[in-house]
Amino acid sequence: MFKQNTLHYLSVAGFAWLVPLIKLATLENPREQVQEIVRLIGLPLVAILIFLAIWSTAASRINTSLGTFPGPGAVVSATQGLFHEHLIEREKAAAFYERQEKRNEVKLAKNPNAEIKIRDYTGKPTYFDQIITSLITVFTGFLIASLIAVPIGITCGLSPLLNTAITPIIQILKPVSPLAWLPLVTMVVSAVYVSDDPMLSKSFINSAITVTLCCMWPTLINTAVGVANIDKDLINVGRVIQLGWFTRVTKIAIPAALPMIFTGLRISLGIGWMVLIAAEMLAQNPGLGKFVWDEFQNGSSESLARIMVAVITIGFVGFILDSFMHTLHKIIAHDEA
Repeated sequence: MFKQNTLHYLSVAGFAWLVPLIKLATLENPREQVQEIVRLIGLPLVAILIFLAIWSTAASRINTSLGTFPGPGAVVSATQGLFHEHLIEREKAAAFYERQEKRNEVKLAKNPNAEIKIRDYTGKPTYFDQIITSLITVFTGFLIASLIAVPIGITCGLSPLLNTAITPIIQILKPVSPLAWLPLVTMVVSAVYVSDDPMLSKSFINSAITVTLCCMWPTLINTAVGVANIDKDLINVGRVIQLGWFTRVTKIAIPAALPMIFTGLRISLGIGWMVLIAAEMLAQNPGLGKFVWDEFQNGSSESLARIMVAVITIGFVGFILDSFMHTLHKIIAHDEA
């Protein structure tokens, strides 16, 4: 029983490729498990190797103004260089705080009532710092968008009149590019968000709001469609047994429309991630987009390889984010069941 539960939760959590390995280790239908390993692990590995071979061959034949286009080897070297820079910057930060602590200790030894300060390290953010900045920004924008889109979508799904009224507005705003929203957002935030000691930087707020404005529409539309298409008998039963509006929404509408809601959330998060990179490049806000633009402007012999590292990172993070939403959906659907 324990083994079955473990295998089930691995599948739900997105680690289905581990299941045949565990079954093979316990000698459960070895031939069948080998076939599953080939299908789930072997085929993707072969595809990746073929892709790397094509990439390496093509890259060696492409010459740019900055040199040969980077192949897999150059990207690996650039990644190692970025990691090394990250470690050096962390050592500098640690030394900076250590010097402050020593100065404060000496100051307190002379005067126990002395006022001491710990200043923040203001060194250049590393590549990995910029990844974290982008992730925090995209999740902030995505969460705000979800908190706006899901309630409005549910209300539209339950009210055909409201849905008809706001559909033109949605269809007009939905295709607007982040490159059009960003200047407007920047000016509004600069005018409204005025503080001598701001809790959040304006660049962060600009990027997060731009992500919100661009990624809320798939969630809103899918939620509205999902709620509007649920079995009317379920709604009628709720009315017959005199359930309140809030209870009908939480116990009937949302569970029934959950697959569509999560489809919208997955699309929104993917769009939000793409929008964020473009916004960071355009506005020079901290994050992966700014890293790509800075490397492009730098124009050194290593810039192409470092940009390629960022491209792969952006794609890999996008894949992880989509897998996270898919796994979260499966976990919630399993709990609902």
